[in-house]
Amino acid sequence: MRLRIGAVSKADMLEARRCLPGAFCRPLAQRLLSWLCWTGLAALVLFCAVRFDMSPLRLWSGLSELGTLTRVMFPPASGGNMDLFLAGILETLAMAFLGTLIGGAIAFPLSFLAAKNILPAWLFHFGVRRVFDVLRGVDVMIWALIFVVAIGLGPLAGILAIAISDAGTLAKLFSEAIENIDRKQTEGVRSTGANAVKVMRFGVIPQVLPVMLSFTLYMFESNTRSATILGIVGAGGIGLLLADRIRANVWDQACLIIILILVTVYFIDFVSKRLRERLIGQGK
Repeated sequence: MRLRIGAVSKADMLEARRCLPGAFCRPLAQRLLSWLCWTGLAALVLFCAVRFDMSPLRLWSGLSELGTLTRVMFPPASGGNMDLFLAGILETLAMAFLGTLIGGAIAFPLSFLAAKNILPAWLFHFGVRRVFDVLRGVDVMIWALIFVVAIGLGPLAGILAIAISDAGTLAKLFSEAIENIDRKQTEGVRSTGANAVKVMRFGVIPQVLPVMLSFTLYMFESNTRSATILGIVGAGGIGLLLADRIRANVWDQACLIIILILVTVYFIDFVSKRLRERLIGQGK
């Protein structure tokens, strides 16, 4: 079909509609499907709002109570417990650091078993990856509850919870990094007559190590936030002190703990980001 440049006549429009009907109006089946999807989405939102009692009156009442709570939280106060709060922050950082370190140490060798270009046995690394899914599929809070029951209260339960969860997550990320390496470097090492161990040492690890360290630093950054709430279930750290102040309605001290947590998380985020940028830059 050829259209004239300039004014478009009615005949031209009719010819265009005949040749390209989809450009002027979608087919009825597509329109019905679109309406059905939007209606289903609206019905789902309405059902959830009714099911969870998301009424404007309840939300307004909650905002009013939140304003009252905010007024009693300020000014923040230590109540003579600043040393205790700082010790709790340091314990939380230690939990996050040790948990991330142990998780990364476990994930490093397991990631090579799950990489398709290292072990081409499909059934084997399929099973290994499902193990990773189990480890990372269970939330760190659930692992903390399990370890609190198994070994008792304290930071060790929190460290093990973080380590188990991180092992599954980091192993998956590490294995994907290994699968995306440049084969030319490994082939170059292999061409010198190097055995499999030397190929791994000089051909694979130098390519993936900066990425692995970057992932580990990011997990440490994330675990610093996670570790602050593990104390709520008895796994140690500043979360235990925060939960005690909230239960006792000592809101000014709870506010100070929250501020300390925010400052600590911001500092770790800042340092971790700078280190990741340096590692990624050196790896390129």
